[in-house]
Amino acid sequence: MQVKLSNKETGIFVFQLDQNNYIKFCPERGGVITDWVSDGQEILYFDEKRFKDKTKSIRGGIPILFPICGKLETSTSVFGKDYLQLTQHGFARDLQWQFFFNENKKSLCLFLNESKKTKKYFPFDFELRIEVTLKINCLEFEITIFNSTDIAMPINFGLHPYFNVSDVKNLEFIDNPLNCQNQEKNIISNTLDELKNINLGVDLLMYTSGRSAFIDKFFKRQVTLTHPYPFDLGVIWSDPPRRMICLEPWTSPRNSFVDGFRKIIIPTNDRQRFNASIQIKHF
Repeated sequence: MQVKLSNKETGIFVFQLDQNNYIKFCPERGGVITDWVSDGQEILYFDEKRFKDKTKSIRGGIPILFPICGKLETSTSVFGKDYLQLTQHGFARDLQWQFFFNENKKSLCLFLNESKKTKKYFPFDFELRIEVTLKINCLEFEITIFNSTDIAMPINFGLHPYFNVSDVKNLEFIDNPLNCQNQEKNIISNTLDELKNINLGVDLLMYTSGRSAFIDKFFKRQVTLTHPYPFDLGVIWSDPPRRMICLEPWTSPRNSFVDGFRKIIIPTNDRQRFNASIQIKHF
């Protein structure tokens, strides 16, 4: 098991169990996991052509959402006139991350600290640490956020996995709540009715049991996310005609920093931990 530079031009590294089980990641582009191959199958969708155009946001892999999920419904910073407004999903996905490989645990650790860039938006000293453990047919995430500021720090956190699918018409979603929030129309609606429009594009927020899953009937596999409270919100997002589906664990809904709903507060010199995993089952 090792970590090595895979593509010097793009700055992509590979973390490999064997030839059929590995992940690739790019520290300088938000610490994003770009690829995950499990038993020789591509689990993640990744738009490599768009990735090479650094003027565009990444479409694919597993972007990291911090310190907010979604966007804020305000024209000014929630931290006052001396700060810039946080852009959608926060700044973590746009910054360079550091990493190291833990030989004892056989895991990859990605971490981001405050900088001059983050202080333009977010007046806090912090460390965001994500430990990624790669197993056969499973990715495990242990997220720890430290607040080293002398005041309490508000945060949201999310992961934004893009899953490779055969076609959205071949998908069956499992364990979803009866109702969901259509985030484009900002209305509460029946989940099954909303999912009928998945081929047209959906953006749905759900209060899950801490588990989200779907089956791809053509690929003959089930993808299951386990993301216990307070990481138990789930977003389903599609972007046709891309052959992908996003199944995203969030801690907090859009606009949490403004309305305070499910905003997480980390006391001074304290930390908050979240756990999540993605399991692949073939049948």
